[in-house]
Amino acid sequence: MLEPGIDDLWFAPLGGTGEIGMNLNLYGHNGQWLMVDCGVSFDEPLTAPYRHSDKQNARASKTTHRVVAPDPSFIANQKDALAGIVITHAHEDHVGAIPYLWQRFQKPIYTTSFTAEVLRRKLSRSKLANKIPIIEVSAGDTVTIGVFSVKWLEITHSLPEPFALKIDTPAGAILHTADWKIDASPVTGKPFEPKLYKQLANEDILALVGDSTNANKPGFSISERNCYDGLLSTILPLKGRVVVGCFASNIARLITLAKIAQKTGRYMGLYGRSLLNMYGIARQQGIWPDDLPIADAHHLGYLPPKEVLVVATGSQGEKNAALARFAHDTHPHLQLEKGDTVIFSSIVIPGNEETVARLNTAFKGKGIGTIHSEDSTLPIHASGHPCAEELKLMYNWVQPKIAIPVHGEHSHLMAHAEVAKSVGIMKTYVGENGDLYRLAPQPSIRRNVIPVGRVPVQQE
Repeated sequence: MLEPGIDDLWFAPLGGTGEIGMNLNLYGHNGQWLMVDCGVSFDEPLTAPYRHSDKQNARASKTTHRVVAPDPSFIANQKDALAGIVITHAHEDHVGAIPYLWQRFQKPIYTTSFTAEVLRRKLSRSKLANKIPIIEVSAGDTVTIGVFSVKWLEITHSLPEPFALKIDTPAGAILHTADWKIDASPVTGKPFEPKLYKQLANEDILALVGDSTNANKPGFSISERNCYDGLLSTILPLKGRVVVGCFASNIARLITLAKIAQKTGRYMGLYGRSLLNMYGIARQQGIWPDDLPIADAHHLGYLPPKEVLVVATGSQGEKNAALARFAHDTHPHLQLEKGDTVIFSSIVIPGNEETVARLNTAFKGKGIGTIHSEDSTLPIHASGHPCAEELKLMYNWVQPKIAIPVHGEHSHLMAHAEVAKSVGIMKTYVGENGDLYRLAPQPSIRRNVIPVGRVPVQQE
């Protein structure tokens, strides 16, 4: 059993490094571990894409499972050494595995108000309702969790209350960015504050463990606020029903679409349980503007097409989501017709290309127009992740000694490492799930040390 000593500071990803989704990260020091995030992925095989160190390039299993989580056995088998669990934000690939895996850890969860409410609603549908200790923290708080001191740093992403973490130990300090971008004009929450990260240059950050999703894209990501103009210009000339597929957690995008519905004389309805749930949480948390009504989705089918704006789940081609049901005329409350338009206000997550293509073909076969963000000349989607220039700024501000790319496939991690090197970061470690990153006392990486894998989990 691996046990970090008093002088050790280790990082060990069980999920989310070398792949997109299902993040589960561990930090080790002085006989204890801290878990950061515990997420899922959807419609995945249990055999991960081949490791870049595997010369055999074994073919992945074609059998997929509805919900897949990282195999937690490594830490579950030594749960007494687990000090606690920190959840950085409310995306499924960071929090979604808690209802299925928490019983194997039975440790308190630390997170902020919005994420805590998302988690409580998930747990309300499980046998763990009201049984998990959830400790709410606020921006700027520093909390001692075992041998770790964790500070919550505000950052911007594509949902409310995303946070980076400064993790302090006597062996060194780490900045764990989680998912982030630089957004000076977010629709919800505060603008990105560079000063918060410039201050870290004086705090001797040993390593930055950071988001690599868009590291291979040059320039800067666009602001979420830019989507208003792009979506308004796209929707304004359309005569039929407009259906927008987007990620349910993107409350800012939902607010933008509700404003556009008002501007264009349409009634907006939400189709999909996750959308309705997130809208309810946004209202409960005081995030949703009081002057933006949502129509009852049961009533939109009776309105003239030009008065209908639908927001629907399923932008990744999920077979049971609202968009798929519209494409195959199986939705009980609304039927689309020739002349209607479906807008994909999202990107295609790597691995979902085929399912999205099938959905697109089904709509076109019915005479329904489709507009994808990748093909649009207007900004109808804003990524929540940093492009290369944003990464450069973060490294220049924080000035860590070591760069550790996570949150991405191997090509993303390599691109992130090259960005870090370009601004003078001397040590970069590109690894994957199951590798042990020894950050102190002597930095190194040991390959394939920890058994990792994927487990199917049953949705409640």
